[in-house]
Amino acid sequence: MYYGYSNSYPNYVNGQMYYNNGRQCVNWGQANGYSYHYPYRNIVLKDYGPNPYVVNINEASIQNQNYRTALWTGKHLQVTLMSIEVGDDIGLEIHPQVDQFLRIEKGQGVVQMGKSRDNLTFQTNVADDSAIMIPAGTWHNLTNTGNTPLKLYSIYAPPNHPFGTVHVTHADAMERPVASNGNPEVFGKTPDEWVKHTEFLVQQGLEDVKRGINATHILQEFILMGVLVGKGYTPEKAYETVEEWERTGQSKLLQASKNM
Repeated sequence: MYYGYSNSYPNYVNGQMYYNNGRQCVNWGQANGYSYHYPYRNIVLKDYGPNPYVVNINEASIQNQNYRTALWTGKHLQVTLMSIEVGDDIGLEIHPQVDQFLRIEKGQGVVQMGKSRDNLTFQTNVADDSAIMIPAGTWHNLTNTGNTPLKLYSIYAPPNHPFGTVHVTHADAMERPVASNGNPEVFGKTPDEWVKHTEFLVQQGLEDVKRGINATHILQEFILMGVLVGKGYTPEKAYETVEEWERTGQSKLLQASKNM
């Protein structure tokens, strides 16, 4: 018996839906002007943020051939795709203000984490479908121990790379990052935004000048603070960290230059 049927979603392009080995396969098109990709066809890999977007993340991760490709950059989080060559790794790093999520889509490796770079107390093997949660302020590394490229995606909260970032190789990632859209951004800020971001350090430096602290010490401290800001520290945290190095004696050179 025909009961009648009314399409409740007239703005959607109708397509085929079926399941294959437990994975949903849907031929999608456009819905209300938003993008939906065909899961098992070639996906155009570019930064779709901050617009609404849906994608088969497994297929996108496997199709990605670059060391890093930004797929979606918003105000509060960023999704990047990564492909790590056999025997290569991400490199030991820390994101002081950024939580990170990694999910392995293909391949195998080993992940290490710890509170200091010389004391990575957490280590475990990972493979397809492994999810890795990295708290802000945690040293970490991921190494490809398999015989094929390690395919994964990463979620940063907040974003950690400029909109449109593409690093073809690991070596490219070690160079100064450039947004693929040509915007004059470095780690997500324009030059003037960086000037405003570091005003706190400028004011603190001027206070040191007024207190009569010697120029060598001031330059050492504030260049160090600038390096830490570039690594992801807030200006306030960078100032606090360098001052602690001097106060506790972790840096004998800073103590010596202050007494010059």
